[in-house]
Amino acid sequence: MGKRDDLIAKYADDLKNKCGMTPDMDLLRKVTIGCGPAIYNADASTVAASQPAELETVKNNFLIKKLGLADSPKLLEAIDKALETYGRSERSKYRAVVYYMLTKEFGKESVYG
Repeated sequence: MGKRDDLIAKYADDLKNKCGMTPDMDLLRKVTIGCGPAIYNADASTVAASQPAELETVKNNFLIKKLGLADSPKLLEAIDKALETYGRSERSKYRAVVYYMLTKEFGKESVYG
């Protein structure tokens, strides 16, 4: 197994144990690949939940550009819900896990078809 497979296994573990979800491994793999090289960078691989600018980046670059959603207050609400599900006290909120939850939340799995 390569480094990416190790990370996908770690993300799946977070989804199961921290978020209480059974991950769709095929979708998780595609979302992880979609994150590109950011998953290998310690800073870029996580979402800084306490930084409003970071949440705007997730909204604009992922929800609007990648998933093709229209800008609305629902987007930040969904990000907040995903972060709440992950656990506010959890320091490392992996970007791929947050993106996976948002993809499921909006039913946009077809983007990764």
